[in-house]
Amino acid sequence: MILRLAFLICLTLLPAAPALAQSTDQPTGTIDVTDTAEQDAAIAVRIRNILAELDGYEDVTVTVSSGIVTLRGTTLEAAQAARLNDLAARVEGVVAIENEVTETTDVAQRLNPAVERFRARMMQLVNYAPLLAVALVAFLLVVGLGWLIAGLRNPWNRLAPNAFIADIYRQVIRLAFAIGGLVVALDILGATALLSTILGAAGIIGLAIGFAVRDTVENFIASIMLSIRQPFRPNDAIEIGGDEGKVIRLTSRATILLSYDGNHIRIPNATVFKSRIVNYSRNPERRLLFDVGVGYGTDLAAALQLAQDTLNGLPFVLQTPAVSVWTEALNGSDISLRMTAWIDQRDTSLVAARGEAIRQILAAFEAAGIEMPEPTYRLLTQEMAAPTAIPAPAAPGTPTSPVNDPAESLDVQARAEQQLERIVEEEREVTAEEDLLQPDGPRE
Repeated sequence: MILRLAFLICLTLLPAAPALAQSTDQPTGTIDVTDTAEQDAAIAVRIRNILAELDGYEDVTVTVSSGIVTLRGTTLEAAQAARLNDLAARVEGVVAIENEVTETTDVAQRLNPAVERFRARMMQLVNYAPLLAVALVAFLLVVGLGWLIAGLRNPWNRLAPNAFIADIYRQVIRLAFAIGGLVVALDILGATALLSTILGAAGIIGLAIGFAVRDTVENFIASIMLSIRQPFRPNDAIEIGGDEGKVIRLTSRATILLSYDGNHIRIPNATVFKSRIVNYSRNPERRLLFDVGVGYGTDLAAALQLAQDTLNGLPFVLQTPAVSVWTEALNGSDISLRMTAWIDQRDTSLVAARGEAIRQILAAFEAAGIEMPEPTYRLLTQEMAAPTAIPAPAAPGTPTSPVNDPAESLDVQARAEQQLERIVEEEREVTAEEDLLQPDGPRE
């Protein structure tokens, strides 16, 4: 029983074996019973004629026997050999195809087509030379026109708020005319389709460069914004992120300060644009401030009045805005009085005026007998049996009117600031570096 079942399975599989072995590239359909030598010869002649009209099949031979086509020889590419199956299968009467064509490895045969292609392209280039010359001349004319327009000074200087922006306008005009010249040249050559490829590649390259030099681009944009807004001018006393000094210039990369120690400070414009900028020179009036401590038990009303009269009597203190004096805080050993006064910083040094005001206040308080105690500390030790009484402060004397004489005030003129301003002007004249600050430009 088992042998009979195996025999039946074999009989079932035998007819399917040829179908599985047949290639998908083989001809399909019914096979004609008639088989003559004339028909085989006709098939062979037909296939040879087809291959003779195509390039790359010079070394391919064709033989036909009983409708079976046998192809032998070599081709330059494997794809050409595979294509033979499709060509032979279309000929009527072909029963099967034996494709024995291989890819050639002969160096001369593989180089000959490349040489021919190179020769053909050189001939094409020679034929296109006059047209290339016309396209090149058109490109140069358009670009030259752009450079001529961009080179004009007056129009761009009038349109732009400063020279830096005007130069950017000129660069944009040159770039626009260069792209226009390229479009005209490609249109003359009939190759405008390349423009989208070129612009796409330029966009990808520009994006990659933008990510690579992101800080530089950010700094450049900040330079443009600062040159338009101009939050400071040359010789302004400013503070940026804790760095304080006189402004020398604003370049396309950094803001340069001259510190009060005589050092150059270069701050990137991106940092300047994002930082808090304090401009001390924008308003010529500036306030000086200091604290003075008086002892407990002092007549605060009389002390405040004495301090106000003393500050008002100083020759460098402005009457408007007015002097202000108030009680600031109660400390452990004294009472803090805060005093403010205003000066014209164009003529008066802030630090010198502040020092002179402190000196005059101390002299007035001492003359009036107002105690200005030093800090008091209480030390506790294990040997102390009982707390020691802290002596009461001496009774303050009666405050009197201010004793300072304006003629006795020290010199508080802003000589150091004026000398720094001269140094800045010399720096601006000697150093041939770009400056985006315009004295007559709009200010923020």
